[in-house]
Amino acid sequence: MADDSQDQQSVAIEDEIQFVIENNVAWITINRPERGNALAPIHRDRIRDLVEGLNGNLEVRAAVITASGEKMFCPGADISMDRDRPPRPEGAPESSVGEARRMMLRGQHTLMPAILDADVPIIAVVNGTAAGMGAHLALLCDLVIMAEEAKFIEVFARRGLVPDALGAWILPRLVGPMKAKELMFFADDIPAPMALELGLCNKVVPRAELQTTAKEWAERLASGPTKSFMLTKWLVNRSLDVDRQTIADEESWAVELNMNSVDANEGIASFRERRPPEWRGF
Repeated sequence: MADDSQDQQSVAIEDEIQFVIENNVAWITINRPERGNALAPIHRDRIRDLVEGLNGNLEVRAAVITASGEKMFCPGADISMDRDRPPRPEGAPESSVGEARRMMLRGQHTLMPAILDADVPIIAVVNGTAAGMGAHLALLCDLVIMAEEAKFIEVFARRGLVPDALGAWILPRLVGPMKAKELMFFADDIPAPMALELGLCNKVVPRAELQTTAKEWAERLASGPTKSFMLTKWLVNRSLDVDRQTIADEESWAVELNMNSVDANEGIASFRERRPPEWRGF
């Protein structure tokens, strides 16, 4: 019976966090419309494991994170589900100092770095409202495409909470510290057109064009010089945290590494031979 239960749970998770590879693009879809696409720890960890599994997978050259339905992309954590807690001695409080921190470090703070550090470019395709952790899940991707009806919400202040999921790291880097504080303090809706104006997304399209646009962008990335993209992503992300001399040194190493790739040699050869390059992803 235990094995049957585990099999059923595995099937449920695979349906709720769907994964498919098509034309060298990995599609990760949050499919929990009855819960507004909120993420319980088991769903969050599956996304992390899927993203980490892209590294070294030569079949995958780009990825997309999206969600089913039209109303919600992801509202953040599913707080309705019970969480495993360690045994408590008699008289212990329901929650003790340090537990929330450990939960964050073992949970959200493993998913978000996995997205930032993935070898392949990742596109967030935001079909509806992305709030709290769900907003940061999208903003930490490399590119963001939004439906016209979609929006972001830095929802934490509405609940008297502190921003999490690396929101206080990514948002000031996208809009500046002062604007980030405004968005976080007031927790107002950020409609897609405003998100585009602020630099929180790359493109806003009619809902009917969302999947087509995402497919076009993802397959364009998947047919490009994959190792060049990998090193470019690494350099840009590093540039947010290190001084000029450090990035100059790391840029030099990135060039050194890339020059030994198949595609870099193909790029130079195609230029000399006056023909379009044929990128292989190696």
